[in-house]
Amino acid sequence: MTDQCICCGSPTEPGLCRWHRVCISCSYESGKLDSHINEEIDPDTFDEQLREVGLIQLRTNNFKQLLEQIVQYTPHGSTLLDVGCAHGWFLGVVHKTLKAEGIEPDRAIYERTLKDGFKVRYGYFPQDLNPSDVYDVIIFNDVIEHIPDINHTLASSKKHLNNNGLLVLNLPDSNGIFYRLSKILYYLGIHSFFNRLWQSQMPSPHVHYFNSNNLMMLLHKTGFKVKKYGRLESIVLRGLYERISYARTNTRILNTLIYIFVACFLPVLRLLPSDIIYIIATKD
Repeated sequence: MTDQCICCGSPTEPGLCRWHRVCISCSYESGKLDSHINEEIDPDTFDEQLREVGLIQLRTNNFKQLLEQIVQYTPHGSTLLDVGCAHGWFLGVVHKTLKAEGIEPDRAIYERTLKDGFKVRYGYFPQDLNPSDVYDVIIFNDVIEHIPDINHTLASSKKHLNNNGLLVLNLPDSNGIFYRLSKILYYLGIHSFFNRLWQSQMPSPHVHYFNSNNLMMLLHKTGFKVKKYGRLESIVLRGLYERISYARTNTRILNTLIYIFVACFLPVLRLLPSDIIYIIATKD
């Protein structure tokens, strides 16, 4: 975490807690949180199986929408790299349309995804790619916000993209209704929701929180031209309780109350800004 905003260059200021900072000028937020990928995780604090059940329907729906957007800018059969491909859900959606492969740093998840038949390599982007590896599309699905040196990652994406290649980012939005609500609750003394959205106790926490404006500012600064941006759905009922429960920071009673609240107000929540945005950009 730096005291200078990576988007606009302004000084950042202390945020809601000791690890949180905000840029008053452009609203970029950063978090000084450490990654623990490939370290043994206490099953009493994190349940990967519940996480899968809670997210697969939402992610699959959103990945189908992303594919519809991608093929507007690149032809069928184009090559694609899914950075941090996890269980291969995106690869499963696009494999009939694009020549897709993934790269995944969590060894246990990588081995499982490989066994499921997807083309995936173990390691980190970009250091575990070959210098000659180039793609028509590089996508970061809920990944870019976890990467500390984001400027290096974006510069490396340019090097590994073909001349007309696409960079696609799919990530949480600081202007989303749930993130804004989490900050209100934090001021009221309820910290768990805010900490959960930053994934502060999980193996790979967030270290950035962007909105569409400051993210586009960062992309322009690093040599990308934004083609399109929009929002993706952030809540579906199927798997919602498991999604609420997979990080075992709350009691079952509280998880149930949260589920009931969200389920009852879902029609209203869908009218408010979603907590997920996507951006499609090309090399400028």
